[in-house]
Parts: sequence; structure tokens; C-alpha cells
Amino acid sequence: MKTEKMTGFKQLRVWQKAYELVLDIYKLTKGFPKEEIYGLTSQLQRAAVSVTANISEGYERNHRKEYVQFLYMAKGSLGELETYLCLVKDLCYISNDQYDLAEAIRIDTGKLLNGLIKSLRGPVTHAP
Repeated sequence: MKTEKMTGFKQLRVWQKAYELVLDIYKLTKGFPKEEIYGLTSQLQRAAVSVTANISEGYERNHRKEYVQFLYMAKGSLGELETYLCLVKDLCYISNDQYDLAEAIRIDTGKLLNGLIKSLRGPVTHAP
């Protein structure tokens, strides 16, 4: 990431990790077969971008409830990525090492996302 001063959602560790994942996915998909350009290449890229886009869009909303809703959508996109990464590994489009790296970043992003959601939802209170 560039050394410019970060503001807003860019300062979030979860957004930074998700952005790292997007860059990794784009690098991985460069070597995919041409016939996958409108298939798995596009699906992987869209799901990865969706994670960062939902984090940033939710951050810019005026209500915490909406923010959390967008963070859950980002989680859904991480789930999609998990499936696509398994598939491209099994189709031998990426190596096991490439898979392991992308999956590690995806998992780290998920952990950060879960932590942010938990902190935004606050303590759970039960009615007496």
C-alpha cells in the first residue's frame, strides 16, 4: 500500500487486509485460462472487490445498524471467495502455495471483520 496518509475507512485494519486480498486475487487471476475471463476470473475478482467495497460503503453510512449490515455482506463475499479459491486450486489454476497464501489472507480478513462486527454490535443484553 502507498505511504500516503490514510483517512476514513482506509485506516481500518480490516479494510487494509481486505485490500491486500483484492491485490492478491488480481495477481492470481492473471494466469488463468482465457476461457475463464467471464467465469471464475470475473467471479473471484468481483467477490474480492465486494469485500472492500462493502466495508467502505458501510463505514460511510450514517447509522451503525447499516454499517453492520454491510459488514455482514462483506462476510458473505469472503464465503464466496473460499469456494472459488477451493475450485481454482482443484482445477490446478493456482498452486497449493498460492492457495495457502490467499486463504491465509482471507481467514485473517474474516477474523478482523468478525472483531469489528462484534465491537459495533456492543454487549449483548438480555431482558429480565
